[in-house]
Amino acid sequence: MKSALSASGCDDHTELSVWLCTDEDIRELHRAYFGLDTPTNVISFSQREGEFADPTTPVLGDVVVSLDTAAREAEEAGWTPEDMVFYLCLHGMLHLLGYDHEGDQAHRAAEMEARQAELFEAIVREA
Repeated sequence: MKSALSASGCDDHTELSVWLCTDEDIRELHRAYFGLDTPTNVISFSQREGEFADPTTPVLGDVVVSLDTAAREAEEAGWTPEDMVFYLCLHGMLHLLGYDHEGDQAHRAAEMEARQAELFEAIVREA
C-alpha cells in the first residue's frame, strides 16, 4: 500500500491501517455505521474527517476488507484472492483520499474506477 499512497501524492509518513475480516464482521460495521444489514466488500473510515478528526495526523484512516466477499468477487472475476484484496484496499484508500462514487458524487464513479485500475496495474506489474 505504500507504493499506492506514494503514487497518489502522499508523503512517506502517511499511514493507513487495513483490517481483513469476515462477512459477519463487515456486516456488523455496515449496519452500525451505514444502517445496512448486509456484508459488503470494503469500508473506509477516515481519521482526518468527522467530530474527532485530526487533519494533521499522518494516519489517513482505516480500510476494512471482507475476505469472504473478496474471495467470491475474485472467483467471479477470474482473479486471485490476493489481487482482489489489494484491489479493494486501493478502492478504500481512494475513498480516504476524497474519491467518491455514491450519492451526489455518482458522476465521479468512472474517474475513481479508472484511477483504481491505473494504480492496480502499475503496482502489480511492478511486483
